[in-house]
Amino acid sequence: MTRELQFATKAARSGKARSLVIFLHGYGADGADLLGLADPLAPHLPDTAFIAPDAPEPCAGNPFGRQWFPIPWLDGSSEEEAKAGLARASDDLDAFINARLADYALASGRLILFGFSQGTMMALHVAPRRVEPVAGIVAFSGRLLAPERLEVEAQSKPPVLLVHGDADPMVPFADMQLAGQALTAAGFETYGHVMKGTGHGIAPDGLSVALQFMRERLGG
Repeated sequence: MTRELQFATKAARSGKARSLVIFLHGYGADGADLLGLADPLAPHLPDTAFIAPDAPEPCAGNPFGRQWFPIPWLDGSSEEEAKAGLARASDDLDAFINARLADYALASGRLILFGFSQGTMMALHVAPRRVEPVAGIVAFSGRLLAPERLEVEAQSKPPVLLVHGDADPMVPFADMQLAGQALTAAGFETYGHVMKGTGHGIAPDGLSVALQFMRERLGG
């Protein structure tokens, strides 16, 4: 049984949503952490509604935040707990995507998944395992989990934009190349942008590249 995710929404500026962006926040944050990105993006995507769910669990490493699944080296959980948490959160997110697409009467091809850090891990794990491809995945500062399983388990291959700071102390910059190699080898249309001098965050140049990627797939 899936868990219902709490979420916040910013409506389409035009008054009619013809596409969706779902923001997936990082470990220890919540949906509000990314929903503010809708402010600079919305003028360029007037027919897009922005949705930011809270991850399903209180964060073991930050009592004020949320987590999609536990991270052993941060919170002392076991690898088994982390794997079980990922599986359960994947089901939760898959159901959430289906519900929001139904709310707006939109097809998967009108949806962008926009992840940051652990949210990127969720986006890269869940979207390829959905039968209907989403319009694209924007993947900031994260990593591809279980890259060895991607080619076998992928049911759809949406285009992916990987964006990472080359001074990231939390998720190594090298993980961007590892993800890119696995995605490309599995047949995904994959793009990359390096935010020079940026740590674990979203720099203006990265957001600008993400906007261009989203506009090309959703229409301006």
